[in-house]
Amino acid sequence: MAKNSAAPRAGAPRALLQLTGVSRSYGDREVLHPVDLELAAGECVALLGHNGSGKSTLLRVAAGRDLPTTGTVRFDGLAMNENDPRIRARVAVVGDTVACYPDLTVREHLLLVAVAHGVADAADWVAQVLENRSLTERADALPSALSSGQMQALLLACALVRPRDLLLLDEPEQRLDPEARRRLAELLTAELADGVAVLLVTHHTDLAREVADRVVVLEEGRVVRQGAPAAVLDAPADAR
Repeated sequence: MAKNSAAPRAGAPRALLQLTGVSRSYGDREVLHPVDLELAAGECVALLGHNGSGKSTLLRVAAGRDLPTTGTVRFDGLAMNENDPRIRARVAVVGDTVACYPDLTVREHLLLVAVAHGVADAADWVAQVLENRSLTERADALPSALSSGQMQALLLACALVRPRDLLLLDEPEQRLDPEARRRLAELLTAELADGVAVLLVTHHTDLAREVADRVVVLEEGRVVRQGAPAAVLDAPADAR
């Protein structure tokens, strides 16, 4: 079976994240056909497609949260393993499920993440992230008291309060209002400027257009289009 390819142009910087021949099957059902994908520091690749197209599966495999049926995933030359402390220290993931401690406040969640990752001046850094994510007024609230948008902001804040070289984000714009989505685009642009690599699953073409260097479109587990955002997203429907 021929592999899909979502690799960058020749001459691009060395890949920080590299997926080679990666596929994923559940029983007899192949939900992700073999795909290659590379992502360099300071680069954003956006994964687009309808529900069930394989986007989230690809992200979970890239994060080491799901094992590929075939192929390999490497992060900075290391075999991807989310339990490897060398990788956990550098890779931040915002997944498609909400996972919080019910008895910890917003501030306590962020302090726990920051301290666990050895952040100096953790309290000051947490205060800054709370402000940036518009959570200062909810800092002492428990997760059960948060709106869906505030919960999404907390999940993003947990990724931003710790060191990171790679951000893996599964629909981070979900449950955010238009103003919060605008701030998210600004945040991701700043992350890229700082050299952080971003693999982004999204349904919002405007977000992909604003922050992505490359767009990869999946259908039924296959890469069907890829390239610069304008070339992919602005092409006439019959040319896609």
